[in-house]
Amino acid sequence: MLTNPRRHWLRQVARGGVSVASVAVLTACGFQLRKAPDLPFKTLYTNIAETSPFGQLLRRNLKSLGNLEIITDVRDIERADVILELIQELQEKVILSRSSTGTVREFTLRLRVRFKLRTRNGDELIPDSEIVQEREISFNETSALSKESEEQLLYRDMRSDLVQQLIRRLAAARLP
Repeated sequence: MLTNPRRHWLRQVARGGVSVASVAVLTACGFQLRKAPDLPFKTLYTNIAETSPFGQLLRRNLKSLGNLEIITDVRDIERADVILELIQELQEKVILSRSSTGTVREFTLRLRVRFKLRTRNGDELIPDSEIVQEREISFNETSALSKESEEQLLYRDMRSDLVQQLIRRLAAARLP
């Protein structure tokens, strides 16, 4: 029969072996943490309005990449490698269900962004595309104020998701 210190030592060796095996499996399959995307262009012109919450978040995230100059003045458009056109940014609130008395019980919150990416010469890198985020929210008239703030938090979360999706699509675009 094994003594208590020897049993403890064998457990530690077994745990270490499991840890090493786990790391080996993860690295062998190509697993790696998500990194900031590497964009295939150095300058980008965009027509997104300065007052747009989506546009502000997108510009902030693009600037954080560090290797991209964002041009917003149309007079400097000739310096841009690519042009990101925001065609539509739409925030919707649709009634999903009603109670038997006709009062609203649930809403669907929807945020749509349509865009396209092209070169200065007009070559389309990403054709007219739409990204949509939806969230469902219950509603109760007695807690209308708290539901309003919950709704704003959901819209902010959707904007953040859309910005990340758009940046990943920009990173996947290839210049001709």
